Amino acid sequence: MPLDATRLLLAGLAIAALYHIVTLVRAMKPVPGVRPTPVGIGIGVVTAFFDTLGIGSFATTTALFRATKTVKDALIPGTLNAAHTLPTLAQAFIYTQLVEVEPVTLIAMIAAAVAGAWLGAGVVARWPTQRIQFGMGLCLAAAAALTAAQALDVLPGGGTAIGVTGGKLVIALVGNFLLGALMTIGIGLYGPCMMLVSLLGMNPAAAFPVMMGSCAFLMPMASARFLRLGKVDLRAVVSIIIGGVPAVLVAAFIVKSLPLTALRWLVVIVVAYTAFTLLQSSRRPAEEAPSVP
Repeated sequence: MPLDATRLLLAGLAIAALYHIVTLVRAMKPVPGVRPTPVGIGIGVVTAFFDTLGIGSFATTTALFRATKTVKDALIPGTLNAAHTLPTLAQAFIYTQLVEVEPVTLIAMIAAAVAGAWLGAGVVARWPTQRIQFGMGLCLAAAAALTAAQALDVLPGGGTAIGVTGGKLVIALVGNFLLGALMTIGIGLYGPCMMLVSLLGMNPAAAFPVMMGSCAFLMPMASARFLRLGKVDLRAVVSIIIGGVPAVLVAAFIVKSLPLTALRWLVVIVVAYTAFTLLQSSRRPAEEAPSVP
């Protein structure tokens, strides 16, 4: 990207980070005793580390929340967005400078994702528990399928373009708008975004700044709506931030890459099972749905 565009984007990321921190602090003020937990910090370390390397964090975090019974199902979508905002911002700061994307394409796709998330968060935050369970179950099933496609290396190969124009740009904007809306119910942007940019003939590496930039700007907006309505587990949010931000830096600057095929298959199994349990829970009467302490 041209230097001016890069500086503009970095300034925007800094403002987004400040906005999220202020919003989070305000939400925590009236809630006494918000302290991190070792389990939550561990979840933050694991999910943010592998998210930076390309596994994705929403599906894995949801699976770990349910396995450890640390966050109620109704609070998971808001908690995912609020907790992973700062780790994702850290990724965006890194990858928007390392991978080249045409500025108009990048900024327009980010704006479309933010708009989708803003509208989606307002809807999802008001859903009853069973509908959230059903929605997350479907989204996790889709995430498991995408992760399996990555492990099998059957996703579209893409091309060499670093941007799109005309009809392809319209498709990119509509696609990222929908992906932004889906982020608010718990499906991560990485796999679908890589498929989108590849189908449009772009370099698949362009998915990193597009995805991370989109998430970095949309998550503070979505989180603000969830926080305002009290649909967030603040203890889990603080824990994941503490564990997640350092994990991003370690993954990006020290580890950089790992052979991830076996891990992806493990994620497929865990996420598919979690999707099944969520769909099962959504079919029970409200009074019988499991409550997570």
